Amino acid sequence: MKRPFLLFKYIGKYWGYAALNIIFNILSVIFSLFSLTMIIPFLQLLFDQTQLIHEAPAFAFNTDSILAYFNYIISGIILSKGPVEALLFISVIVVVMFFIKNLFRYLAMFYLAPLRNGVVQDVRNQIYRRILILPLAYFSEQRKGDIMSRITNDVSNVEWSIMQSLEMLFREPISIIFFLVALIIISPMLTVFVALLLPITAFLIARIGKSLKRTSTKGQKKLGVILSIVEETISGLRIIKGFNAIEAADEKFIKQNTELTRIMNRLYRKRDIASPLSEFLSTIVLVMVLWFGGQLVLSENSTLDPSVFIFYIAVFSQLIVPVKAFTVAYYNVQKGVASAERIDEIITAEEVILEKPDALPINKFNDHIEYKNVSFAYQLEPVLNNINLRIEKGKMIALVGASGSGKSTMVDLLPRFYDCTEGEIVIDDISIKDLKIDHLRDLMGIVTQETILFNDTVFNNIAFGLPVASEEDVITAAKIANAHEFIEKMPEQYQTNIGDRGVKLSGGQRQRISIARAVLKNPPIMILDEATSALDTESERLVQDALLKLMKNRTSVVIAHRLSTIQYADEIIVLDKGEIVERGSHSQLIAQNGIYKRLCDMQSFR
Repeated sequence: MKRPFLLFKYIGKYWGYAALNIIFNILSVIFSLFSLTMIIPFLQLLFDQTQLIHEAPAFAFNTDSILAYFNYIISGIILSKGPVEALLFISVIVVVMFFIKNLFRYLAMFYLAPLRNGVVQDVRNQIYRRILILPLAYFSEQRKGDIMSRITNDVSNVEWSIMQSLEMLFREPISIIFFLVALIIISPMLTVFVALLLPITAFLIARIGKSLKRTSTKGQKKLGVILSIVEETISGLRIIKGFNAIEAADEKFIKQNTELTRIMNRLYRKRDIASPLSEFLSTIVLVMVLWFGGQLVLSENSTLDPSVFIFYIAVFSQLIVPVKAFTVAYYNVQKGVASAERIDEIITAEEVILEKPDALPINKFNDHIEYKNVSFAYQLEPVLNNINLRIEKGKMIALVGASGSGKSTMVDLLPRFYDCTEGEIVIDDISIKDLKIDHLRDLMGIVTQETILFNDTVFNNIAFGLPVASEEDVITAAKIANAHEFIEKMPEQYQTNIGDRGVKLSGGQRQRISIARAVLKNPPIMILDEATSALDTESERLVQDALLKLMKNRTSVVIAHRLSTIQYADEIIVLDKGEIVERGSHSQLIAQNGIYKRLCDMQSFR
């Protein structure tokens, strides 16, 4: 995507505003040209070269007719009131013309504002929606900071670039065309001379613009790295301080920030050369026009009047302004295209988890869940191999195994966070790929190993995803999760903000809030990845009791890390290197004296 037209895909429904912007820019250019036209009668009057016209000429919509008619009006004022009054009249006309010109310029910018802000809103909404929809595998390959950079910095670049590109592709070319037409009408020979010089300027500008886009892309990527470091630092501040790694972390950040500074220095130097280079080249062209045009005026057979030549120079000087602005806009658009491409990578990223057009609704779970010859590979790396498991309704299945044995992947396949590469998973003999995704996930409650809470009130965290939940329902869920007692002691009880990721709560309190959230949803199927973090004895007891209440009368799939949880399971599934190697009750597996027995002896179910 090498062209700035990529930016226009974001304008969409705002073309009406874009059209108004273009129309008012055209009117602004027209009145700018009319105001400059007043230079000719002004100079003729000032140097007493005005040819008085006593009879009104026939009016027509062309330059000669309009100027002739205007000279007739000026002649009338000179004859009746004198040249000073005529000079005042011309001055007032010039002021009025410039006022109207700038009024139209303001109206053009007025209608550009909702376009810019609307595009920013839409693009951010699209990116955030894609973040919600894209599979988890996509984000395992991306830095969080880079995603944040795209939704903030890159979107801002696109915003400014859309403004610049509208000016670059519409306002400035319109100005250039109108002024060029005027120059051709005034002196075709002089204009041909000018046209021969412009391609050289355009070539130099294009060469620098390509380099600017490459540097801009590097800068956006490096900013994403820095934001990732900041996010990791805030999340891991306790570890950084505890391991006396402040200097090491600081050194890592400074190194990346220094690299970003070098990249941005190159970027701004290339961008900032646009204006002086354009002005210098324009000055060279202007001087050459003065030299060539001066010769035409001074030649004996000249058809170019001095006042007309001065008017030509005035119009040409106005031509330099949009050419210079076009140059600056071109550089900024190159930076915006780089950002637009980074945004487009997210918006057009492949949705691996797709819902069939004729997907079936499912409102309840009746009988069983079954994994049939399920295998899964991540980037060609086998994670699960030929898993066969039937889970009857109301049963509790505990998954145990060493770290990396495939436990988390196995449960992530059930709500379709990932799709198995071979085999299928069925609920009541219907493949989960044939079901509506939101209906499938409505059947399930999830309690993750790392307790995920949001920077919001206790109430909103428990009622997350259930906007119709009443206060009574939330309190009931909190009581079942053994959370009500400590919530009541908080400053604003259920309306207390718990901070980023629940930082104001203890580990046990966070777990119980998470359990209360699952209780409130009241799903028939529960997926529980038991927390590995150690708690004090009382918190451990309260959490364990809450978990047992949560799983009561539900079909539960538990990644178990505590023997106290495992012993309640109807069946224990032991995984090793992505395969089921043992299954049975606690006593049966202990008697087998295999992997499970070894894990029990080491208390290593993680």
